[in-house]
Amino acid sequence: MTTTRNALKLNQGRVFKKINYYIYTMVYKVIGLMSGSSLDGLDIAHVMLEEVRGQWRYEILNAACIPYSTELARDLQHASTINVSDFLKLHTRYGRYIGMMVNEFIAKHELSHQVHFIASHGHTVFHEPANQTTYQIGDGAAIAAITELPVISDLRAMDVALGGQGAPIVPIGDKLLFGEYDYLLNIGGIANITIPHNDGILAFDVCPANQVLNALAAREGKTMDEDGAMAAKGNLLPNILDDLDSAGYYKQLPPKSLSNEAAQDLAFPKLLESSHDIYDLLHTATAHIATQIANAAGKYPHGKENAKLLATGGGAFNTFLIMQLEKLLAPHNISVVVPEPNVVKYKEALVMALIGTLRWREEVNVLSSVTGASKDSVGGALWLG
Repeated sequence: MTTTRNALKLNQGRVFKKINYYIYTMVYKVIGLMSGSSLDGLDIAHVMLEEVRGQWRYEILNAACIPYSTELARDLQHASTINVSDFLKLHTRYGRYIGMMVNEFIAKHELSHQVHFIASHGHTVFHEPANQTTYQIGDGAAIAAITELPVISDLRAMDVALGGQGAPIVPIGDKLLFGEYDYLLNIGGIANITIPHNDGILAFDVCPANQVLNALAAREGKTMDEDGAMAAKGNLLPNILDDLDSAGYYKQLPPKSLSNEAAQDLAFPKLLESSHDIYDLLHTATAHIATQIANAAGKYPHGKENAKLLATGGGAFNTFLIMQLEKLLAPHNISVVVPEPNVVKYKEALVMALIGTLRWREEVNVLSSVTGASKDSVGGALWLG
């Protein structure tokens, strides 16, 4: 079995001879899948990953976000509250849905025989690392059966079994693909940050983010506050901001993570149950997100004349939020870099592809220094389609 696996790995690489030794360039073409807590859809990224002597580079070849139907978004949002029978059926149904969406993506972009395997994050519906339990639905076996491709799924489970938070898991990608940045921020449904610190990597969930802004925008019949335009028209509500900022979670030291429910508990009651003007609430929620991100970065000085923070995720397109963040980070000599749109939108799907590739190579893909697990781990279940 080991010989066969090694042969498969070698066949996915190219070998170049130079003078009297070989340089091995391992090339992987992978589909990475991500569904975030903001429930805006399924992110699909077809990427090329190359590794030479431990150095990685990437290229996003094709990418798309497939919006969820109202029914599917509702089912995913409430998955943790349904009975076991319906939960298992949803797990299978969602996995088959993912498989069908991947097949359509492959057909549209003419990628037949150009995908080595699929790495699927699934959709997190239950996350209680204190009880060593986490669950991302989207049955890997169903995806493999539909696509007839190898699938790597359940990427967080091993870390949680080892006593870790199971989150964030993106920092391995931050380390291997984006190592030139001093801070790496993803603003999705929940904002999380990665900070190279003391010869290691520190990362944690910062605060609820887009899911709060989207829920407020929904009151006006919108799916989001595009560019932060509504928030920009509002006024700050100091008492509500102080109340939001005083939550005990923000005083905890990492490793720490937020489930969707925990994130909503931090912000939803104070904002969604308020009778204040929606523009003022959006303005205040945006100020809260920017404040907590700036506080998180400021606790870990970079020791440089100037440092760079890479901002990705849907929130990086929120012009008003980025402006507020830039103002708060300026005293720390940290500038905000928003990369090209495909990296902003699909960085997490790209990193899932990398995590799957490391699992395929049987190499560490989740860092215990980030999650607090008893050791680094090789996470992911492999389904051979």
